[in-house]
Amino acid sequence: MKKIISGKVREVYDLENGQMVIVTTDRISAFDVILPTLIPGKGAVLTAVSNFWFNYTRDIVPNHLISIKTEDMPAEFNEAQYEGRTMLVKKLKMIPYEVIVRGYMFGSMYEAYKKDEPFLGHKFDRSYELAEKLEKPIVTPSTKATEGHDINVTLDSMKAALGEDLGNQIEKAALSLYNRCYDHAYKNDIIIADTKFEFGLDENGNLVLADEVLTPDSSRFWSKLLYKQGTNPPSFDKQFVRDWLKENNLAGKTEIKEIPEDIVLKTAELYRTCESKICG
Repeated sequence: MKKIISGKVREVYDLENGQMVIVTTDRISAFDVILPTLIPGKGAVLTAVSNFWFNYTRDIVPNHLISIKTEDMPAEFNEAQYEGRTMLVKKLKMIPYEVIVRGYMFGSMYEAYKKDEPFLGHKFDRSYELAEKLEKPIVTPSTKATEGHDINVTLDSMKAALGEDLGNQIEKAALSLYNRCYDHAYKNDIIIADTKFEFGLDENGNLVLADEVLTPDSSRFWSKLLYKQGTNPPSFDKQFVRDWLKENNLAGKTEIKEIPEDIVLKTAELYRTCESKICG
């Protein structure tokens, strides 16, 4: 067993038997900087939410999850510190794209729309307000950069690189996942404005859903109860941390010493509320 990835949030271990162990820490990053203060329970929330969605959508596309029980893993992980935040997964040949599904006019898409420009090959034939629901969700992939920022690309360019058949499979799976999960979340007072999926191929070349799924870290979750078209809706994620960084002119800076306790506690509560609403 060897550690092969130490990311912003996750530690990944290769068991060298076709399986991996993913440990989700309580680390938090914002504006591409890993912050010095942990968010208590965050890793367990992300693991629980991903586990819920993996089980909820396995009839749409297979996924890489084998178990979240530490007793099913190597002895090194049979410790309290790993409980609830660790996944045993199947190792895949990962597809080098993040597959972003957008259901609302927001972010960089809204900026392009205001300039009357196409957004990654998508044109809009009607008028939209900020945060307005699209007539139908769209897929906009991005390349997965090993360093620096990911690069947004058109769906057609991803299909050209991967082949039409695989590209179509990915597009169909991503939209089906989004639509199924959107309905569940909406019934529980969460709007999934957008999210990103990652896929891989198993030993038989079958498409498999991987990484994390529809967590507050990989998605833009809005409160349905507080949502108002034409505004920037409150979200279930790092909102308090990002706002504090911007207010203190610390966004993207590495010299941060500590996040204030009240910001940490508010953020931890947001994550727990999200888990409660999604998982029940």
